[in-house]
Amino acid sequence: MTSHGDAPLGVFDSGLGGLTVVRALRRRCPAEDIVYLGDTARVPYGTRSPETVVRYALGCARVLIERRVKAIVVACNTVSAVALDMLRVELDLPVLGVILPGARAAVAASRGATIGVLGTAGTIASGAYPRAVASLSTRTEVAGQAAPLLVSLAEEGWVDGEVPRLVARRYLEPLIGAGARSIVLGCTHFPLLRTAIEAETAALAGGPLPIVDSASATADEVASFLTERGLATSRSAPGNLALLVTDLPKSFAAVASRFLGEQVVGGDGGSRSPTHVADGAGRPPIQAEAGGAGRSLAQGVDVEQIDL
Repeated sequence: MTSHGDAPLGVFDSGLGGLTVVRALRRRCPAEDIVYLGDTARVPYGTRSPETVVRYALGCARVLIERRVKAIVVACNTVSAVALDMLRVELDLPVLGVILPGARAAVAASRGATIGVLGTAGTIASGAYPRAVASLSTRTEVAGQAAPLLVSLAEEGWVDGEVPRLVARRYLEPLIGAGARSIVLGCTHFPLLRTAIEAETAALAGGPLPIVDSASATADEVASFLTERGLATSRSAPGNLALLVTDLPKSFAAVASRFLGEQVVGGDGGSRSPTHVADGAGRPPIQAEAGGAGRSLAQGVDVEQIDL
């Protein structure tokens, strides 16, 4: 019988961007089984009202609870900003977000200097990062900048070249002008644009500055949390990954592979032919069918379209 510690870890986001958090978790906690839910039918959350975000988040969390997860990681910065407290009140299991880990890493990197945060409009408007930083350091200021075009560039895979660098510069200029000496990637999409953001930050600041990836910071904190609570898996073999989506768009294979960092072949165009994901790390391939559920040939890892 599976022990509580060997139950899967649940992760959800408004779309596929949260797969950057899954990517970091699979590096940091390779033996953990993970169930990921991307609400691809209702993405993005960053422009929704707080009430709508809370309602959507509760729906996603309840689906994961039905899958008997041992804890939930909210990979979405917007949900972490406006719905985390409500999720913790409503749910009878641990819920971890991405904002406090990112803030903690930024405070350590900034050494008292102003922290710059790039995020969605919803995350920046919520004031969640300033509150999180203030809970850790009363003398550290935060400058926030909504960067919606960076989300679009990441979705399209346009992460190299002049256009991403010019867009990054446009959003970074006010942060560097406000005295920011570290930059938090406050959206799950932004790690894909890290090279452009690092280059433009260094150009504007006259030298490289720390770039804080909240996905990596979250993975570190999740690993510590599971160990401290006795929830870490007892297995040593590579964990399985199940992907749940509320819509399987034509671009699923390309976007999923981009964020997850594991090759996805096929499944575009709405066909019902199998889609395979292989990561080269000894894990079984993931097999999916557009419009339904798929199953791997090895250990039952699947991609499933669901209704909320």
